[in-house]
Amino acid sequence: MTSFSAIRLPTEILFGKGQRHALPAVARRLGSRVLLCTDERLSASVVFAEMLDGLRAAGLAVMVHDRVLPDVPRDSAADCAEEARAFAPDLVIGIGGGSCLDMAKCAALLLSHGGRLPDYYGEFKVPGPVLPIIAVPTTAGTGSEATPVAVISDPDRTLKVGISSPHLIPKAAICDPDLTLTCPPSLTAIAGADALTHAIEAFTAGRRPPSAELAQTHVFIGKSALTDHFALLAIRLLGRSLERAWRDGSDEEARADVMMAALAAGCAFGTAGTAAAHAIQYPVGALTHTAHGLGVATMLPYVMRFNREAARDEMAEIALALGLPGHGRSPAALADAAIEEVTRLFAAIGIPTTLAELGLPADRLAWTAEQALGIERLIKNNPRPVGPADMARLIDAAYRGDATAPALVLAQD
Repeated sequence: MTSFSAIRLPTEILFGKGQRHALPAVARRLGSRVLLCTDERLSASVVFAEMLDGLRAAGLAVMVHDRVLPDVPRDSAADCAEEARAFAPDLVIGIGGGSCLDMAKCAALLLSHGGRLPDYYGEFKVPGPVLPIIAVPTTAGTGSEATPVAVISDPDRTLKVGISSPHLIPKAAICDPDLTLTCPPSLTAIAGADALTHAIEAFTAGRRPPSAELAQTHVFIGKSALTDHFALLAIRLLGRSLERAWRDGSDEEARADVMMAALAAGCAFGTAGTAAAHAIQYPVGALTHTAHGLGVATMLPYVMRFNREAARDEMAEIALALGLPGHGRSPAALADAAIEEVTRLFAAIGIPTTLAELGLPADRLAWTAEQALGIERLIKNNPRPVGPADMARLIDAAYRGDATAPALVLAQD
């Protein structure tokens, strides 16, 4: 049997309470002129002022761009890079949620290689290294601090688009769970559900035949032993702590677990990739203008049911990682238990249970299915092949809230 595994990660990952105070030392090793990307709310906070003062006290010149918007509108990234060009930064730092980290990636890309963002849409379009990036997340969900992906919104396209390249992986990720203590329950739930979806889709992704070309021609290459390690860690941590962090935002242990899980899930899916739940969210999000984490989490139980027979053993492992009892239970029973526990957990933290609840119009189901199928880089990762009829049935079941629909069960097809 030939073993094959691959993973791409930041050069340095610092995790733990108070690690934000290491930012000046880390930054000083990577550059001397910093473009710092954040949003207006965070830039007005005391904790941001402390981090900014620390950078300047370390002798770094800092230009702050504090106008990051949700979903990183294409032209806002171009504006940020253009404004910073005369400053000539040699380092980009993103502090904030996933959009702030993605803005830092886009700015580093444009400052390094010029052109327009659409020049780089897709996989492996970035021609070479970009300015070093330090990612400092303040939410626990996207995992962007460890991934090769930047997601932006393009006004000329209905769906959000991604730029995927190993060159976009931050040089350093500094993850301090204290930065998440002020996240409200709704954001904690959405971000944490996003992280769990990342982990489960990475762990159940298809396994591709090994070759020397696979990781050189694809950013997302499917599951492997290394990505499985990180995915299961994320699932274990979220299973024991996501609901706790949602109920009591001051629970430092739970906050640390959830942030570690988001990081680990990013480490997993940044190489393995995600699958059908994420593909469906792209058109659903475009039509409903709801948060990414809500869309993927709403879809996840239905996608797990659809994939059950194709990934039964993985789902049995997911059940055990979630803390469910395994003694005397068959893999099939454990797989069902995993789906039931994910459904229960998401309902407990307020995740919608149907696409109708998200506001998806009934007359756009066919369009949603067509668009989701077109996101090949994600659909090809799904452990069970998804054809047009399968996708239509899957979306219909998720719209109606019928998680036990026979159309989702492989054995009854």
